[in-house]
Amino acid sequence: MPEGNKPNVLLINTDHWSAPLMGCAGARGIMTPTLDQLAADGIRFTNILSDCPVCIPARRSLMTGMTPRSHGDRVYTDFLPLPPVKTLAQCFRDAGYQAFAVGKLHVYPQRDRIGFDDVILCEEARYYLGAVDDYQLWLADHGFLGQEYMHGMSNNEYYTRPWHLSEEAHNTNWTTNEMIRTIKRRDPHKPLMLYLSYIHPHPPLVPLQCYWDMYEDIDIPEPVRGDWLEEDAAYLRLFANADEKYTPADIRRARRAFYAQCTHIDHQMRLVIGTLREEGLLQNTIIGFVSDHGDMLFDHNMVAKRCFYRGSANVPLILTGNPLEKYAGTVSDTLGTLEDVMPTLLELCGLPVPETVEGKSLLGDGRPEMVFGEISEGLAATRMASDARYKLIYYPYGNLSQLFDMQEDPEELHNLASDPALASVRERLTAFLIAHLHGGDESWVKDGKLCGLPNPNPIPVHHNYGLTNQRGGHWPTPPHAQRMP
Repeated sequence: MPEGNKPNVLLINTDHWSAPLMGCAGARGIMTPTLDQLAADGIRFTNILSDCPVCIPARRSLMTGMTPRSHGDRVYTDFLPLPPVKTLAQCFRDAGYQAFAVGKLHVYPQRDRIGFDDVILCEEARYYLGAVDDYQLWLADHGFLGQEYMHGMSNNEYYTRPWHLSEEAHNTNWTTNEMIRTIKRRDPHKPLMLYLSYIHPHPPLVPLQCYWDMYEDIDIPEPVRGDWLEEDAAYLRLFANADEKYTPADIRRARRAFYAQCTHIDHQMRLVIGTLREEGLLQNTIIGFVSDHGDMLFDHNMVAKRCFYRGSANVPLILTGNPLEKYAGTVSDTLGTLEDVMPTLLELCGLPVPETVEGKSLLGDGRPEMVFGEISEGLAATRMASDARYKLIYYPYGNLSQLFDMQEDPEELHNLASDPALASVRERLTAFLIAHLHGGDESWVKDGKLCGLPNPNPIPVHHNYGLTNQRGGHWPTPPHAQRMP
């Protein structure tokens, strides 16, 4: 079958990029001209949630269309293979597509292709999982053996400095170049399913100097702080403790570096799109842009993910391309989750959706009125129930509920859980949340009411990782791999 008879697909995934952080979403200070144009040419979804906002579980949902309850991870489990179901890539291959991935997969084993014909891997130097990835091999071939983390910055901290190697050695550029080569090496008789997965803007915050400089005179907004933060501080200290580690100057620098890494990705995407155009593929290619989750980036005194506030859980989703031209310029507030991406792409291409998929096409009928989210267990557990307007966040530690009106208060500045005018809303979302508790969470309920966990003394635990995930020098040999028991 010659290429062109079926639409090609390019799905671009990033790590830690929240939905509001785009020019087309109204963000002040951020420069995202490529994403802004894709949104103008297609449809941008504003209400897509990562229902387990941390890397591995979110990516399992994206690639299988299954909820965390079904795919088996709501925590972040390194040594856990995907369930034996058809993945997004396998569905396209079964339909005659060639399917290629470049960048970060974050699955186990690392060299599991999860249905792709080939994977060119960039895995953040996770040698302990048992593999040396293709980016590390490229660095070695080009005289940079073991130097990818010699900048000294950590994967889970928010200190910053410019990138320390040459521009072409930055993993964002490397990932782009490898995808360009992959497109040029395609079989011309088959349609393409491409998965382009960038590591950033996830820390380490090491932007190229030119992108750091680009934001020198840009007014980057200050983080927001909810008026509930002090009232609920005793229970949220596990999460809201960034001020114990970072100074105001650290925060300003971190946000500037984060924005710089976003713009770097945005500009690199143009090269991939340009390659599709020059290869005669762009007019018949569906382009999707998504992220596994966002980053709090110091909003509400929090960083990173693992919570259900907008910065962490609300992810971008843009779909564009000639097959979607009727949606040009559309902004949709349809409620959805990452599980919905797989069936949406399959249905756009006229392909069957496996029975194991729990998501629903975002462009079809029968959309759910509410969604459930879960992240972590024990004292750090958080659960969420949301409809298209209101979001309920529940912390069993402290038996704390928060209710936000996402239409009137998108930055979640005001907790409305005790507002009598919204009692029925809270009851409805709470009932939905209780109905979806599982795996021992049922113990948080007594006589049909949430009772949470017994309150220990304030938890002396910091959620900012510190040096616990710091990489080292990787020459002449990488760290020994930790094998699955």
